[in-house]
Amino acid sequence: MKPKLSLFFAFIAGLLIACGPVLAHHGAAAYSDRVIVLKDATVTKFQWGNPHSIVMFDVKDGKGNVTHWAAEAGSPSVLGLIGWSKTSVQPGDVIRVYLYQARSGNPVGRLQKIVLADGTTLRDSQLG
Repeated sequence: MKPKLSLFFAFIAGLLIACGPVLAHHGAAAYSDRVIVLKDATVTKFQWGNPHSIVMFDVKDGKGNVTHWAAEAGSPSVLGLIGWSKTSVQPGDVIRVYLYQARSGNPVGRLQKIVLADGTTLRDSQLG
């Protein structure tokens, strides 16, 4: 009985070690913990896909310089549960974006919510 029990525990330990990276996915450490707001952002592309949907948009500064941004959102299955669809945002839409910017300062971030021109709010989670 002891050899079978030892083999069983060795199998479970190996399984847990192998699954660790899959379960970890990635955390929020790459993003700031403060929300920034980008007004008058123009959607350039919306990728509705797994594991994360991506909203790409342009923002002009006061001098007319354009910065190309990308914001990571949840998966289609999660977003669909809270009111999103693959046509929620379209290229050319003017939106207000709330996101957690990358700590690196690059123009990428984790989406908190989007406010459409008609006032509709699309959140990245039920909590956001």
